Amino acid sequence: MAQEQQQAQVSEETEAAPPPRLWQRYREEVVPALIKRFGYRNVMQVPRLSKIVVSMGVGAAVQEPKALETAMEDLAAVTGQRPAIRRAKRSIAQFRVRQNNPVGCMVTLRGDRMWEFLDRLISVALPRIRDFRGLSPEAVDGHGNYSLGLREQTVFPEIDLDKVSRVQGMNVTIVTTAESDEEAIVFLRELGMPLRD
Repeated sequence: MAQEQQQAQVSEETEAAPPPRLWQRYREEVVPALIKRFGYRNVMQVPRLSKIVVSMGVGAAVQEPKALETAMEDLAAVTGQRPAIRRAKRSIAQFRVRQNNPVGCMVTLRGDRMWEFLDRLISVALPRIRDFRGLSPEAVDGHGNYSLGLREQTVFPEIDLDKVSRVQGMNVTIVTTAESDEEAIVFLRELGMPLRD
């Protein structure tokens, strides 16, 4: 009897979560638009998101270990996932960095978290940037992946401005299955990324 109640509770929880808004838009609007534009014969040829990597380099962590902790807390609040610590691969005397010193943190997002993060980035965070005139379409790497840098973590509403001790930038890399830069740019524009012409 108790086992049946647990199964019923688990099924209710899985049914309660609707799919991400941007993922629904991808299926209903973006896929047909890309098939029409590029003439794909199979739905599996249509570019899709593989993952999103969000990273923060914290050079101040060498002298101030607390800086890495606050960066990790901010990154966890923004992405909804616990970040992994990145360590220096080699010693660099000019930067006072030794091999294996913690110098940053990163998160790899997949699935629903990836779609929800991209939706918040497009609709909430990017419009909050001062003097924002759109993203550069030249930031594609030749393999269909798009990278952008944010100068402040405070553009995300999850960050409490009163608790920010230092302004920290972050890098966002959107990894797609697009085979060319043109496909990637059209795909991202269809998703709603504000790319300049």
